[in-house]
Amino acid sequence: MATRSEEAGGASLSDAEAQSSNTKGHNKVPQSSYRKFLSYIREPMAEFFGVALLVIFGAGAGASVVLSSNPEVASSAKGDFLSINFGWAIGSLFFPISFEAVTVPSAVKQDLFFLANGIGLAIGVWVSQGCSEGHINPAITLAMATWRPEDFPWKKVPGYILAQVLGGLVGAAMIYGLYFGAIDIFEGAGVRTRATAGIFATYPLPYVSSAAAFFSEILATAILSMVVLALTDVNREKKKKDLSPGLLPLALFILFIGVGTSLGMQTSWALNPARDFGPRVLLSMAGYGKEVYTHRNHYWLWCPIVAPIFGAQAGALFYDLFLCPE
Repeated sequence: MATRSEEAGGASLSDAEAQSSNTKGHNKVPQSSYRKFLSYIREPMAEFFGVALLVIFGAGAGASVVLSSNPEVASSAKGDFLSINFGWAIGSLFFPISFEAVTVPSAVKQDLFFLANGIGLAIGVWVSQGCSEGHINPAITLAMATWRPEDFPWKKVPGYILAQVLGGLVGAAMIYGLYFGAIDIFEGAGVRTRATAGIFATYPLPYVSSAAAFFSEILATAILSMVVLALTDVNREKKKKDLSPGLLPLALFILFIGVGTSLGMQTSWALNPARDFGPRVLLSMAGYGKEVYTHRNHYWLWCPIVAPIFGAQAGALFYDLFLCPE
């Protein structure tokens, strides 16, 4: 049994600890303006780097495969190894560039492009999700703010979207700079046409109507939005059915490959306004002219930007109506 002196000693010790704790709290050094600034921009910067990585992997793969079709750029077309290993997963013939100007075998083109974009998406989410929500897509950002405002408030939306678009612009600029010489050889010095613009931005195949392209982008992004909500749903998390955060990018990688191979052939599968608009701004700065905006009565606005935003909203609506656990 504890003696009174021991009890008193224990009480004194507790009082001393409490006093010490209070003293530490009062003596806490105030956060510097620099640290406060970093805390404000941390999430947008994570989105910036995430989209930049996505575009670096995707546009980099496109540049490597397309430009290597010219024997003056490379002695042989690149991507055969990936074509062998991932050919079983590729069904349709697709690459987001004018086919009239490209002679790379379609299987090689699509294998490397789908794989690199899937890897780019996964790496982008892995990098950004630790600091931000890991959206790396304005359509998903708007859907989350609309349908999950308690988790993602609207006040974050402008910073996220601006960072995402700038990330797409910077990522495309890096790839354009790295492959500038090869593009000159491929197109001719100072010549810039849709033959290489399609490496960076999305264009539909000639026979695809704008209405069909619009619906295709809505459908693909709706699927993306539904799966993102299913993988990150708080109610599922409470029921221990959630996916480990480290596996989320892997799941999105598989989803991205599936969407690209099944729905990407006709429109070049934008799914992401920042992934298209950021690089498209770079194209207009790099001498590709106003055609990057005027093509098909401003296709760039309706299909790569508006359609994914509608699709993400529709996917979130259907998920909450029919699939969201109580």
